[in-house]
Amino acid sequence: MAVQFDSTEQFRAVIDGVMALMSEDPEMGPKLRDADVPQRFEFDDMDLVVNARAARQGEQGNLHWEWTDDVDWEPKVKLTMSSEVANRYFQGKENVPVAIARRRIKAGGDVKSALALIPITKPVYALYRSMLEADYPQLVVK
Repeated sequence: MAVQFDSTEQFRAVIDGVMALMSEDPEMGPKLRDADVPQRFEFDDMDLVVNARAARQGEQGNLHWEWTDDVDWEPKVKLTMSSEVANRYFQGKENVPVAIARRRIKAGGDVKSALALIPITKPVYALYRSMLEADYPQLVVK
């Protein structure tokens, strides 16, 4: 049975939460900032887009993201997926290369750079699942 978000607002809150987890993590955050791979995520079933990049000098945290395409940077990687696939990915339940091959994730741009981030972001799986278990238990994928 598919796990679904209650609303676009809930989805945004959850994705804001996972982005903050990655940005604030003492291991992941600095590595993601140093990798500096601007990305555009489109969640086609929610009609939402979030653009993310490394934080710049003077900005708080290691990552900066905005829920718009009206940003002052160009993404190196563009990924389109459903909210369900995103939720599965952040729980470690969706293999990105397989999802790309099966078109559950449509990828464009420098996909190799995006795939190189996967080992850096692996710790987010447990952090994300803990966040879901505490705040959104209905979203945990069994």
